[in-house]
Amino acid sequence: MNKILFLLVLLDLVVIQVDAQQAGKIDNGTRSNNLIAAAPFLRITPGARIAGMGNAGVAVEADAHSAAINAASMAYLPQGSAGIGLTYTPWMRNLVPDMNLSYLSGYSKLDERNTIGASLRYFSLGTVNLTDDNSQELGMARPSEFAVDISYARSFGKEFALGGSIRFINSNLFTGATSSGVQAGPGRALAADISGIYRTGVMLFGGPADWSMGVNISNIGTKMSYSNTGKQYFLPTELKLGSAVTFIGNESKLTLALDLNKLLIPTQPIYSADGKIISGKNPDRSVPAGIFGSFNDAPGGFSEEAREIGLSTGLELLFKDMMVFRAGYNYQDAQKGDGSYFTLGAGFRHQIYSIDMSYLATAERSNPLANTLRFGLAVNFLPKKGK
Repeated sequence: MNKILFLLVLLDLVVIQVDAQQAGKIDNGTRSNNLIAAAPFLRITPGARIAGMGNAGVAVEADAHSAAINAASMAYLPQGSAGIGLTYTPWMRNLVPDMNLSYLSGYSKLDERNTIGASLRYFSLGTVNLTDDNSQELGMARPSEFAVDISYARSFGKEFALGGSIRFINSNLFTGATSSGVQAGPGRALAADISGIYRTGVMLFGGPADWSMGVNISNIGTKMSYSNTGKQYFLPTELKLGSAVTFIGNESKLTLALDLNKLLIPTQPIYSADGKIISGKNPDRSVPAGIFGSFNDAPGGFSEEAREIGLSTGLELLFKDMMVFRAGYNYQDAQKGDGSYFTLGAGFRHQIYSIDMSYLATAERSNPLANTLRFGLAVNFLPKKGK
């Protein structure tokens, strides 16, 4: 992978070398107003199951990967159970042949109310040929990022539960690289997730169903810096609200899910030629101010704020507790995210094992996410009957 392609990929992943003023300038009547965040790999859906449902999963039934979507849902896993899951995702293969995301997670249901979990996300950007400002070879590097989580969930009765995670993040993209006197190094941060879920049984269309609502605010944490200049960037703090309904049949279960999501970080303002803000708000503020101010800081007003809201919808059909089929749709405004795409998924369950796969399809061949596959394997240790 050469230097130019590497930089293009990094610009698509995270704008960490572009000054915040450049992101909001007017250029020939057009404006790029991206939401700038460090460690965007944290927004990648790590589990193949939820990925097959268009990333709609904040209110669906929990599994071994649920801590990444809504830790609170783990409170309603079967009592006495434990599980471990592994997902592998080749990422942006249209651009880079060796970029991938690996996700290892597990949980243990301690008692009727309490569940703990842990996970590791490792994102490899492949092999990179580094050069200096004079195009002199500096050798090969393998930039990578990882996050380690510890999660906890507690139920407060049969219908409501709360959960959360604490997270250590290491983003090692430019270690040892020097440009114009700026020494780059790994970025590190601490973050937390806060989540909740409400579920209840209902009657719909003459039959029994489970209805649930979920919320998750992820990556609330310290800012991250990649260089000795002291420039710091927000983590991709994100709000997800969702609902799901599961229709229960004699031999099948059908789940329909809908999620809304929004990044809770500053929107870049519009600057004049001399660097003064002419529309929008100053993005250089504290983390709490960035979160609360993210609802009304877009230069374009309410219409632009509305474009920052993404939508995910999906369905899952479980037949005879063995075969699983999934489909979904994810929408994000083209100026605010990775565009829109459809997803498909399938799975197979046998005794304590489950295998899942998802596929991302987009009409835009140039979309670097096109044809993305995810592969997942989970082992669930269920309590013996009668105990």
